[in-house]
Amino acid sequence: MGPPGVGKGTYAAMLSQAFGIPHVSSGELLRREVASGTDLGRLVSKYMAQGELVPDSLVNRVLFERLSKPDCRRGFVLDGYPRTLSQAEALEATFPLDLAILLTAPLEVVVERLAGRLYCPACGEVYHEKWRPPARPGVCDKCGHALIKRADDAPEVVARRYSEYLSSSKALAEFYERRGKLFVFDASGDARVLCPRLVEKIEELLRGKEVVKL
Repeated sequence: MGPPGVGKGTYAAMLSQAFGIPHVSSGELLRREVASGTDLGRLVSKYMAQGELVPDSLVNRVLFERLSKPDCRRGFVLDGYPRTLSQAEALEATFPLDLAILLTAPLEVVVERLAGRLYCPACGEVYHEKWRPPARPGVCDKCGHALIKRADDAPEVVARRYSEYLSSSKALAEFYERRGKLFVFDASGDARVLCPRLVEKIEELLRGKEVVKL
């Protein structure tokens, strides 16, 4: 969990590889639904284009279908979900978590990260103009599709989404804290340096040690 641009996708991908379980991004699932051109996708696109949060009922519908797939039976790493208390309650009732990781970073760090982000609409690969540029400018290394900048990465949209997240995240954090599942991690630095430390801490927690705050 965490505000937009905090590094949820980066950390989730690393944790997925470290633990050998699927990386499931709610945002990516929704964007693929939009790309498919279905009625649900068109409805979702109206919210995403305006930088607004997609209603819980729509997010839950798409996500739970993915978590029901065979490859998630051994576990999964969720990226960007849950975002609200109602989502967390629905998730705990259906697919209860072992651990809820809350990534944190100040707004200025988040804006800098997202301002240079490049996204491949074909395969979902993410690049950054400064920190992870593609081999050929504007072209995805993985599939060769043209890269784009997402409308919701604009600074003014990011600032609004960041504010919205902070106002809604307190109850969500308290929800998992009461259950002894919350783990707060400062993700302001380089993920390549910090993620090995996060993996080590998660392994300790999954062995039954007390949840701690970094």
